[in-house]
Amino acid sequence: MIASSIDQIEPIACFDDTPRGRLLLGAAYLFHKQGYAKTTVRELAQFIGIQSGSLFHHFKTKDDILANVMEQTIIYNNACLQSAITTSNHPEQQLKELIKAELHAITGDTGAAMAVLVYEWFALSPENQKKLLKLRNEYEGIWLKVIQVLHEQGKIKHDPFIWRRLIGGSIAWTVTWYNPEGKLSLDGLADIVWDMTLKS
Repeated sequence: MIASSIDQIEPIACFDDTPRGRLLLGAAYLFHKQGYAKTTVRELAQFIGIQSGSLFHHFKTKDDILANVMEQTIIYNNACLQSAITTSNHPEQQLKELIKAELHAITGDTGAAMAVLVYEWFALSPENQKKLLKLRNEYEGIWLKVIQVLHEQGKIKHDPFIWRRLIGGSIAWTVTWYNPEGKLSLDGLADIVWDMTLKS
């Protein structure tokens, strides 16, 4: 069931509690729940509780709203990954922390925004895709740097780029089946993924 107003949904960590932040929060929620193409500007404004024209005080187009949802999500989760790898100098532990951070991003309070980033990427204009690719590449670069070290140590046997794509896809898919309220904690799930990736 889709909420009828922004006040009925949980905050997302990557958006602040300003009018602009609330707009992005509402957009992330609706784009996730019913898709970018099916969400109208009028519907988004009504969901947030403002006039349609007020949206364009903050953004020029609906495409710019989508791009900003994605940009803020990437920036926030880039910072989470950077924080994760500073917890240890050992690449195996760094990998474990990266897995944990991405699982938190996918299934935690940025989950809706991360889903929009993944599933609505091709709804973006080519111009906005180009702008965001640098940030996406920085995010992937954090992963690949750690994976490359483990590859050179012989602990990961396969090509780092392909290995990252397979693991990233597996982690992204957890949103379809993992229950945060179930018997397996997120840290426990991260332990399983980490164990499988290094011992398979």
